[in-house]
Amino acid sequence: MSRETEGMELVTGATGYVGGRLVVRLAGEARPVRALARDPSRLDVPAGVEVARADLLSGAGLEAALEGCATAYYLVHSMEAADDGDFAARERRAAERFGATARAAGVERIVYLGGLVPRDPRSSAHLRSRLAVEEILLDAVPGSTALRASIVIGARSSSFRMLVRLIERLRVLPFPAWHERRTQPIDERDAIEYLARTPLSPAAAGRSLDIAGPDVLSYGAMVERIAELMGVARTPVGLGLSLTPAASAVVAAIVEQPPELVRPLMESLEHDLLPRDDAAHGVYGLRLRSFARAVEHALHEWESTEPLAAR
Repeated sequence: MSRETEGMELVTGATGYVGGRLVVRLAGEARPVRALARDPSRLDVPAGVEVARADLLSGAGLEAALEGCATAYYLVHSMEAADDGDFAARERRAAERFGATARAAGVERIVYLGGLVPRDPRSSAHLRSRLAVEEILLDAVPGSTALRASIVIGARSSSFRMLVRLIERLRVLPFPAWHERRTQPIDERDAIEYLARTPLSPAAAGRSLDIAGPDVLSYGAMVERIAELMGVARTPVGLGLSLTPAASAVVAAIVEQPPELVRPLMESLEHDLLPRDDAAHGVYGLRLRSFARAVEHALHEWESTEPLAAR
């Protein structure tokens, strides 16, 4: 391992929301960072950050991308429809290839960001796939860490943007039966901090840890609170039924997002998504931001580049 690559941290999904923010965070500490993408021309990274081209499904370029890396962040999670109709099988194949290549390259820790898992075993295919990827990566490199989060509150978070667009475009908000389900959303800045600190936290090695904000909210209360912080009045109407397949198609049209993205997210809302424990607090000791602070920050950043018609 050369001096230049010693301690290198690889960030997959660097063109995505979380990956892009993490690259900036790590580079800000002058940590050696390598950003991976299938199309490096889409990357906009700080000076000093290395760029690597690789495809996780085919494995092309992956061995070279992982060379000399002590840590590899696995922040790739696709909800697009696969050619064979089975996105979960595609995700498993990518995780298996990545884990095996990382192990062969001598990577000390893979850091994976997945989702909170409901206590109800009838979870969505989306959440089951995230759990399967977690298990594959931790088995491949035993010193790895999996972080599980619910909704990340940030200006570019797909889940948060979907909620804001619904509030913005509907004066009457139809609430399916799952509006009473609860979760603990996390501020984007706190999620990034957890990720950045993980390679520096020996107590996190070989563990799966739930990361969550301090506020427990039902999905209905979350929507009403966002509307309040946006300064708009909206009328909630309870439907009493889940209606996820039909509702996801309608929501996709309203928020102008692909149905294959919206439906898995809505299926995840049919369960309570709460942390198993607060073990992460003992490992990291972070002082977490409230839901209100998270939303206010996200809305402020959103409006700095894009107007919100409802405001």
